[in-house]
Amino acid sequence: MSQLKVYNSYSRQKEVFKSITPGHVGMYVCGPTVSGESHLGHARPYITFDVVHRYLKHLGYKVRYVRNITDAGHFEEEGREAEDKISKKAILEKLEPMELVQKYTNLFHWAMNEFNTIPPSIEPTATGHIVEQIEMIKQIIDAGYAYEVNGSVYFDVKKYASNHDYGKLSGRVIDDLLETTRELEGQEEKKDRADFALWKNAAPEHIMRWQSPWGVGFPGWHIECSAMATKYLGAEFDIHGGGMDLLFPHHESEIAQSTICNHTAPVRYWIHNNMITINGRKMGKSYNNVIKLTELFSGDHPLLEKAFHPMTIRFFILQTHYRSTLDFSNDALVAAEKGLKRLWDGYEKLRVMSYESKEGTLDKELDAKIVKLIGEFDEFMNDDFSTAKVMANMFEIVPTINSMKDKTIPVSAISKKTFELLQNSFKIWLEDILGLSSFSEADSTKLQGVMQLLIDIRKEAKTKKDFATSDKIRNQLTELGITLKDEKSGDMSWSIE
Repeated sequence: MSQLKVYNSYSRQKEVFKSITPGHVGMYVCGPTVSGESHLGHARPYITFDVVHRYLKHLGYKVRYVRNITDAGHFEEEGREAEDKISKKAILEKLEPMELVQKYTNLFHWAMNEFNTIPPSIEPTATGHIVEQIEMIKQIIDAGYAYEVNGSVYFDVKKYASNHDYGKLSGRVIDDLLETTRELEGQEEKKDRADFALWKNAAPEHIMRWQSPWGVGFPGWHIECSAMATKYLGAEFDIHGGGMDLLFPHHESEIAQSTICNHTAPVRYWIHNNMITINGRKMGKSYNNVIKLTELFSGDHPLLEKAFHPMTIRFFILQTHYRSTLDFSNDALVAAEKGLKRLWDGYEKLRVMSYESKEGTLDKELDAKIVKLIGEFDEFMNDDFSTAKVMANMFEIVPTINSMKDKTIPVSAISKKTFELLQNSFKIWLEDILGLSSFSEADSTKLQGVMQLLIDIRKEAKTKKDFATSDKIRNQLTELGITLKDEKSGDMSWSIE
């Protein structure tokens, strides 16, 4: 079998994967900021790295997969608001910040479960590691690469860049950084516009705040990942994953911080998935084109004609190579739904099929073709996790399975050994590695129908002033994690919390 090769964003080339500790892999993936609902763009990295996780386990590695929860907000510069998103959102929703964090963490976990992703080995939170972040900042100051101003601490980028390869991961140079840095709060405190915050002084109205050697404040965005990755994976680990949008400033800053503290480059292989676009534009709040995961599952969005099963979304993401841009549309999801149905129907037929030997029916050419197509599964995945090519081979095999089922081709057209290889391979690759599971379009349709029936009954009860029944429906749905909302128009909407 060929060796696993991965595209390393740092070297910009495919490299043979060799873990630091034989038989073990340490992998860190930047997790969600739980200040709001996850959207389709967030689904891509977590499904992508779920497959990476599954495949490494398939190869026999013991994987420690660390994925953090950013529950202290994004507090950073360079293209991000210099504010605590979680505090701001908590005020809007009239919730305590940690109540809001728990709400969206639960919703994130629910969505990941719907996508059939394997939970990470460790899921640390930023607020649970303030001590480690403060200790790391102290080390960076002691090493002479950070400075304190008015209770805030900044990383000295120019000093670091003078004797380190700063900008190699993102392909940026200091002059570019100065040109692209936005004018944001706290810029006048810095020695240089390219410097980034390790710790920020908290204004009196700032809700989330902690004591530190520099006064009351909160950590910068980048330091949390350096601290948690170091704690759970060590000074140097195998894989760091995330979306391409994190290359700069987040991952570039992580490298700088961790290198100063641990005296070594932190990561051997940097792996980044590309973005999901809608009509060629990046999905994001600033473009007003975000589709939340609950909207995908319910169909409640102007760009969607219907609800889509989580397995359809997973299949849609995996049918394109993770480093390629994936353009979203309702039609693309409909096509993915049909494709997955065809593939899964073939698998279901294969699963219940039994081998019947019949002399003189062996088709050596067909037998060799099936063996070759299956053999290429490993070859394609070992070439930088090419799930799209694995699926293409599966689709090439499906017509043969269908013909065997309807007996236009005898099962004995392939050898018993090849037939068993086919059954085992489809099970291992579809379920264990690609992480697809039985899906039913009817399930989503049935849920929609049941909810509409309950809404109609509740409307009728309210019209008859039967508030006991009305309240019972709402309260029992709430206990099940389904929220009913009475709109001003008189209609009712629902969402899964």
